[in-house]
Amino acid sequence: MIKKTPKIKIPKSVKDYVFNKDNYQCKSCGKKQQETQLNIYHIISLAKGGSNNISNLQTLFQTCNQHKKHHFDPRFRRHFT
Repeated sequence: MIKKTPKIKIPKSVKDYVFNKDNYQCKSCGKKQQETQLNIYHIISLAKGGSNNISNLQTLFQTCNQHKKHHFDPRFRRHFT
């Protein structure tokens, strides 16, 4: 059984960094900040063993994040440098 990582409030400085890194654009559908409300979400959810590490955070449109919850979509696989 995977141990769930405790949820923490993401600091504004981290949110700003992730938004900037992702060019203020949804990493799934490509919608931009001017088109929709973007948020920061975990790539691998905490419930599935994901971490609070900045490398596990991405910018998503809420609907895209809800879609991701139901099954792991390969569009969310990311490689970090």
